[in-house]
Amino acid sequence: MTQALVLEQLVKRFPGPRRGSLVHALNGVSLSVESGETVALVGESGSGKTTLGRIALRLEQPTQGRVQVEGRDITQMSIAALRPLRARMQMVFQDPWATLNPRMSILRILEEPLLLHTRHASATRVAMVRAMAARVRLGETLLDRFPAQLSGGQLQRVALARALITEPRLVVLDEPTSSLDLSVRAEMLDLLDQLRRQTGAAFLFITHDLGTVRLIADRIVVMYLGSVVESGPSARVFESPQHPYTQALFSAQLHTRPQDRHQRHMLTGEIPSPLNLPRGCPFAGRCPLVLDACRTDKPVLELLHQREVACIRVRSGQNHIALAG
Repeated sequence: MTQALVLEQLVKRFPGPRRGSLVHALNGVSLSVESGETVALVGESGSGKTTLGRIALRLEQPTQGRVQVEGRDITQMSIAALRPLRARMQMVFQDPWATLNPRMSILRILEEPLLLHTRHASATRVAMVRAMAARVRLGETLLDRFPAQLSGGQLQRVALARALITEPRLVVLDEPTSSLDLSVRAEMLDLLDQLRRQTGAAFLFITHDLGTVRLIADRIVVMYLGSVVESGPSARVFESPQHPYTQALFSAQLHTRPQDRHQRHMLTGEIPSPLNLPRGCPFAGRCPLVLDACRTDKPVLELLHQREVACIRVRSGQNHIALAG
């Protein structure tokens, strides 16, 4: 497989609330997504997931690091040079209400990317819109309606169709199912999986919903306070999470059978401020297995147990936290 997206040592700093202060949003993040693969980016709110997704598409400029899309370095590309590539990399945002023009019909919304990125005639564009609407299971009668006349699930289908109509090779999806009820969410996940298989596009799926991740992701990347703490094949990470934070995060997932005993670890302490990052491991202040070295030395990602983990306890096998019933 070819690599649709490669992020190398991304750092992102935003101006802080006080003069001279900085918000450390990303702190040396690297990952890749292959064509036809779905990589899930998970972690608590504020871990840097959305910022990473926006930088991957050059909607934000990184402070340091490099972004490659289909082998091309887009990090320092001019807006003019980047424009022809926009059709090949698209984003589905969390809130369709905020990203769909309420004054445009659904047909016009779906046609707009073709107007911007292709030279197709009007009749061809309309035919492509109707074909894409059918692919995302959006009834043709809805094309003449406006966003306010559609349900949340239908609007997400519109957002997905708009992102896919230019046949992108990379799609970043930021919490695309968070506002949907369970039945609509299941339909959307099935649709995404079918479209990925049909198009061979690479999906970077940003979410906090571990149930969704289990269903759709080939690989998982776990972030905490702007850093990757664990990544690997989805099945292996779910079966035996190695980083203490991943274990605590996954323990919060409810069982599908009510009779199963639920055990989890409740983290104590506060997430450090991104304005003042700790010197060592970013998780040290909340980790029940913390060592003195954790507070002074930041661990690097190491390939262990067929996944990458940033924890000094993994090699000794003393990295498993106790779960409470």
